[in-house]
Amino acid sequence: MNKTLKRIIIGMIVIILVTLVVLLGINFFVTATTSKKILTEEQARELENVDCILILGAGIWGQNPSPMLEDRLLQGISLYQEGVSHKIIMSGDHGRDNYDEVNVMKRFAIEKNVKSEDIFMDHAGFSTYDSMHRAKDVFEAKKIVIVTQKYHMYRAIYVAEQLGLEAYGVNSDPQTYSGQMLRDVREVLARDKDWFKCIIKPEPTYLGDTIPVSGNGDMTNDK
Repeated sequence: MNKTLKRIIIGMIVIILVTLVVLLGINFFVTATTSKKILTEEQARELENVDCILILGAGIWGQNPSPMLEDRLLQGISLYQEGVSHKIIMSGDHGRDNYDEVNVMKRFAIEKNVKSEDIFMDHAGFSTYDSMHRAKDVFEAKKIVIVTQKYHMYRAIYVAEQLGLEAYGVNSDPQTYSGQMLRDVREVLARDKDWFKCIIKPEPTYLGDTIPVSGNGDMTNDK
């Protein structure tokens, strides 16, 4: 092996190691700076003046929520019933006529005796970043409680705080989900991506007119 090739290989190894250190360092920073904002349901009940409970979408199976989404909905509905907040934002993907997370989410909550007017649908919650940005700028929320699974919660709280929200989270992990190892790996990359995104702070995919979460959620109905 000649000296030039050896230097190239060493250089590539150094670049790979530095990249790994940066990526893992960002992940540690995101989780370490948000972990204290993850609360139990009992702790969440002690919060005051919470503008809304923000439930993040997680896929639907036909006209029914996926198991992950159903668990998020049940946890969010429980917080609503316990009086943590009297408003819920259902934030998910409704970018196509044949795929509508938010109406499935709202219908599920209504069947659990949540008032329709207390449910706001964010039809353009295409990503965690978009959901948090729109919660602040479209729905004019200031203090929120986020509901999602633990692996996703650190990033959700981090993005929310970087965009100026006072954010807390309650995990919804009553069971183990298939494919979780792959999600955990992807989440490492997603945390790094959103860390950089929060530096740039681009506009979300869609904004639109303001719909204050203090008002009537039926204003977001499209059916």
